Amino acid sequence: MRRYLSFGLLALTMALILSACAVAASAPTTPPATSTPPPTETPEPPPPTPTPTPFPEPSETPLPDGDPPFGADREFSTDFGRHSVPYSDILSGGPPKDGIPAIDNPGSVSVEEADAWLEPQEPVILVQVEGDARAYPVQILMWHEIVNDTIGGVPVAVTFCPLCNTGIAFERTFDGQVLDFGTTGRLRFSNLVLYDRQTETWWQQATGEGIAGEYTGRRLTFVPASLISWADFKAAHPDGKMLSRDTGHARDYGRNPYTGYDAVNRSPFLYAGPETPDALPANGPDSHGRAERRDRRLPIRRSAASARDQ
Repeated sequence: MRRYLSFGLLALTMALILSACAVAASAPTTPPATSTPPPTETPEPPPPTPTPTPFPEPSETPLPDGDPPFGADREFSTDFGRHSVPYSDILSGGPPKDGIPAIDNPGSVSVEEADAWLEPQEPVILVQVEGDARAYPVQILMWHEIVNDTIGGVPVAVTFCPLCNTGIAFERTFDGQVLDFGTTGRLRFSNLVLYDRQTETWWQQATGEGIAGEYTGRRLTFVPASLISWADFKAAHPDGKMLSRDTGHARDYGRNPYTGYDAVNRSPFLYAGPETPDALPANGPDSHGRAERRDRRLPIRRSAASARDQ
């Protein structure tokens, strides 16, 4: 009897153990807690960089006859029947033909002489041909815009448009003859339009392209030119030459006659071309090479009428 009782208790104990295991096996298993990383934020793409509008190229073929710019046929012997841009693009800047006089007999001075009147940060146009390094200060070129010179034995025209701050040089030998250049007194998209005195073809300074006259559609040969500081020119070319202030013209070199032409609250002077992206600040170097607002008035060393009045 006692043996049967022990056996019953053992059986009851085993039943309870198996029941507990079954309950444990059927209980849901909770996975261990894990840290979930925050969702990754997709960075916004940067705004697209504005694509500069290219300078409109003249037509490859001459345009039909049209009336030349007002008064031009009285001043020039240009063949105005040949032109590759609409004459409506060309506007008078104020002065007449050669009203801003080119320098035709440029003199030169040494670095030591020029150091007496040029500041280290003042911008100059460097042109070097056959080892002959020349500097053309912007403080002179903004009053004349063109220098007909010979560098390293090569006839060269050094040009500067004050409204665009573009210093560009060209070979003057073209089609078997040496050309001399002057100012037309006209602008296209606020850029200097020059002419050669041999055929009186009109040329766009920014592109070197003939836009009216005999050489319409032809292009001048560029000569490398760099706008650098006077200090950099001296360091690189201590034996170089500087354009002399003795130009044969009485001008107030060192004063900016274009004060306010590029003020931030006005459109570029006589610019009537395609829209341009607002990618660059309306600031630039003054005639001493400082990165300041263009409408800053430069020191006046002596009184004189502006280039556009002489």
